[in-house]
Amino acid sequence: MEKTGILIIAILIFLLFIFLFWRITSGYAEKEYGTKMWKHWPAQLSYWQAAILYSTGATAIVMVILKWADLF
Repeated sequence: MEKTGILIIAILIFLLFIFLFWRITSGYAEKEYGTKMWKHWPAQLSYWQAAILYSTGATAIVMVILKWADLF
């Protein structure tokens, strides 16, 4: 049961970081690529790849900090 709880917490933290990344950078990315180019999938694919990469890294860091603080 404990591993399931840790996994759920990690998924929630990951989703939080994805949401924050999207809220902070979506307007800038669309303006940087241009509205017409933003509608093509390669631009959005690279944006979401970066979002997943950064969110995974931030989640890993938070999980290590929580483990180090002996909260798990």
